Amino acid sequence: QVQLVESGGGTVQAGGSLRLSCVASGRTFSRYGVGWFRQNPGKEREFVAGILWNGGPTYYEDSVKGRFIISRDNAKNTVYLQMGSLKPEDTADYYCAADANDPRVGSRSDEYDYWGQGTQVTVSS
Repeated sequence: QVQLVESGGGTVQAGGSLRLSCVASGRTFSRYGVGWFRQNPGKEREFVAGILWNGGPTYYEDSVKGRFIISRDNAKNTVYLQMGSLKPEDTADYYCAADANDPRVGSRSDEYDYWGQGTQVTVSS
């Protein structure tokens, strides 16, 4: 079993930066692909970024390419999402997720087995 806990959300002005962290329990976390997703009320959860078990390669949704960076430190059981040049449309609840069955990374939420509780990001204009 893996438990994921996100942190680092908050309110920031447009153009600002935030770094989200996803800390996992469980010794096998380093074998899992990890994704970050976001969701707004009434909308589907959408893929933001993903990273393979070994830290590379990485994948991004088109609207965040060049602004967000996903990374991981398996020694700390932690995956990060560095978000820069934030825009109001980045406002959402952000979730990390781990795929226990595939060390690669997918963009569909149903590919993931474990989810955190989410952290809220608000970008004001």
